[in-house]
Amino acid sequence: MKIVFMGTPEFAVGALESLIEAGHEVKLVVTQPDKPKGRGKELSESPVKVCAKAHNIPTFQPVKIREPESVEYLKTIDADVFIVAAFGQILTADILNMPKYGCINIHASLLPMYRGAAPIQWVILNGEQKAGVTIMQMDEGLDTGDMLLSGVISLATDETGDSLHDKLSALGAKLIVDALEKLEAGELHAIPQPKGPLFYAKMLKKEMGNLDYSKDAITLERWVRGLYSWPGAYTFYNGKMLKIQKAEIAEETSGSTEDSYGKILEVSKDSVTVQCGKGSLRILEVKPQGKKEMSVHDFLLGNKVTAGEYFKNE
Repeated sequence: MKIVFMGTPEFAVGALESLIEAGHEVKLVVTQPDKPKGRGKELSESPVKVCAKAHNIPTFQPVKIREPESVEYLKTIDADVFIVAAFGQILTADILNMPKYGCINIHASLLPMYRGAAPIQWVILNGEQKAGVTIMQMDEGLDTGDMLLSGVISLATDETGDSLHDKLSALGAKLIVDALEKLEAGELHAIPQPKGPLFYAKMLKKEMGNLDYSKDAITLERWVRGLYSWPGAYTFYNGKMLKIQKAEIAEETSGSTEDSYGKILEVSKDSVTVQCGKGSLRILEVKPQGKKEMSVHDFLLGNKVTAGEYFKNE
């Protein structure tokens, strides 16, 4: 098939690579404009643009794809289908209806649950047992189109936002190739999404990582895993931010009083255990402000942490 591929982050790269390897003709890659990054604010290309350049595929980077000049440009591209994977802009009806087979989206959840910007992380934050990818025929709603194909995976007990991202990226890359094969053969059947109350996977914000020790240990352990590596779960110790990179539930059931939330209960050579609203959390790996990720063992070599002190939510 002749394809226009729309995507921006690392999640979409696997799908683009798979389509190329399967022999499809990617006529154009549409991705977000280059953005300033780092202290020098040098312009950084999106992972999808880097991939497109490596395969000598032309790129188009509209600030707003809904602008008339962008729509007119897309009309000049001879494509059978537009494939969309975490592109980051809303497509208008003109674009959705432009190619023969419309626009097909690779969404990192088992629709209709977890529509929205951050389905990968919210699956972990909410303690789900399974995750997946849905190949969807796009309409003008937000992730509301008919479902075409899906795949399911079980979450590991130590699943993080990063590890699940990589698994779902690989699954999406496989499913989109399967979907196009079935589409050409006339074997792909659209299924409307069920209606009803759903969990919307809202965009992540940095302040979400500020650990609230009034919550139970089960929730906070999920928060550490789900928000790894961005925005990251963090706390404050001696007035400085301390990112929590890895933790486990030390105890699930015991309650506590408000004045003990965040209290350091135990310091061993390899861990620091903190009181939560219910149960306690054993912290194993951290990233001190301005430093690299390290084990709690290494952190304690340079920092005197004592039982009875507090990790704080600021």
